[in-house]
Amino acid sequence: MIPTLRLYLMLLVGAVLIAGAAITPLAIWIAIAYLTVVAVLVGIDFLLTDRPAVLDVERINDSRLSLGASNPVTILIASRARRRLMLQIRDEHPDAIPADSTILSGSVDPFALLEVRYHLRPLRRGDYTFGDINLRYVSAFGTFVQQARYPASAPVKVYPNVLDIRKYDLLVRKGLLLEMGLRPVRIFGQGVEFERLREYHPDDEFRRINWKATARRGKPIAAEYETERSQYVVSVIDTGRLMRAPANDGTGGLARLDYAINAALLLSYVVTLKGDHAGLLTFADDVRTYLAPKRGKSQFYRMLEALYNVPFEPVESDYARALTYLSARHKRRSLIIVFTDLVTLDAARDLIAHMARLAQRHLPLCVVLSDPNITRFAGRTPVEATDVYRRGVAEMLLAERRVVLETLHRSGVLTLDVPADRLSVAVIEKYLELKGRGML
Repeated sequence: MIPTLRLYLMLLVGAVLIAGAAITPLAIWIAIAYLTVVAVLVGIDFLLTDRPAVLDVERINDSRLSLGASNPVTILIASRARRRLMLQIRDEHPDAIPADSTILSGSVDPFALLEVRYHLRPLRRGDYTFGDINLRYVSAFGTFVQQARYPASAPVKVYPNVLDIRKYDLLVRKGLLLEMGLRPVRIFGQGVEFERLREYHPDDEFRRINWKATARRGKPIAAEYETERSQYVVSVIDTGRLMRAPANDGTGGLARLDYAINAALLLSYVVTLKGDHAGLLTFADDVRTYLAPKRGKSQFYRMLEALYNVPFEPVESDYARALTYLSARHKRRSLIIVFTDLVTLDAARDLIAHMARLAQRHLPLCVVLSDPNITRFAGRTPVEATDVYRRGVAEMLLAERRVVLETLHRSGVLTLDVPADRLSVAVIEKYLELKGRGML
């Protein structure tokens, strides 16, 4: 129990009466009588105030929190109290996970339910633990604050952003993928799976004419085909030191590796929905994880478990070892998507050489995150001397990056250089485009 300001003021009056005993002895008896009344009042207040046991408290949250997303946490409080309670609520969420609110408040009527909510935005993947839930409410007469602690300790894991997966799934069902920024890419005439018949257009391939349908209808009819399934997509994720740097996307905190993992997982989910095979390889100075491409949602969940706690490694990435390993383990033609970062041409020589070798059998795609800070410095008019140096360094870095990407492109490697907040959408659109054009 915590005394309130009201009780302190009442006790202050008693202290004044006691001090008055220095003037008249009668004051001490008045003080004793007054303090006795206050004590009786506090005792009655204690008896009338509902005990913490009349409240049932429960926390509701996903067992898997999504990295970089706003994850809702709900506190449910059921009351069996005799009066309405004004509650202050503090949930002991993991200290390493920022919350949008630390102290919640609300009122709950007798035999009613109170629901309050706050959100967590994790910036690191891994294992965490919730603590207990603390409640405070003022007593019936307002002389003290009742405080109680309710056991609610529970482990929680922070995974890559699975909320985007759910959002994608929901938008697919509602046909609203444009809300996510995805433009459906559906190119007919390139695959082998029959889709429909339609009138022949002058720009259609002659071999697409369906002669039986043409004879029946008395005019040229073309057959449309959709791209076939059972194709292979392998996500190769660099976990070396360059991927530890923040993406500088304005949201503050998420590293390049986390964006790459989120994009790879969402891509793999789309791949499995399309009936294709999804695979995974992570590497730094050596190969860390390899999952051979397979179909079905069970493969997606295997990838999720493999990636949820992948650490950053303060080492130089060995592209030669990783891509040689992949070439030896996986022979079938596939879309190989390498998520990495580029700094200089010298540092990227191994990547260029081995991506070029991959291009002889596979369809390689190198995905890098652009840095808006560098672009901003390169385009800023210098005001001070330091601005000149910043602009010079930024322009040099952008020039080196362009050289690396152009060299990869000349070697037969596809490239994608996009901001962090567009990464997942851009990678999925590229996969759908390549699939629709029959390039896999």
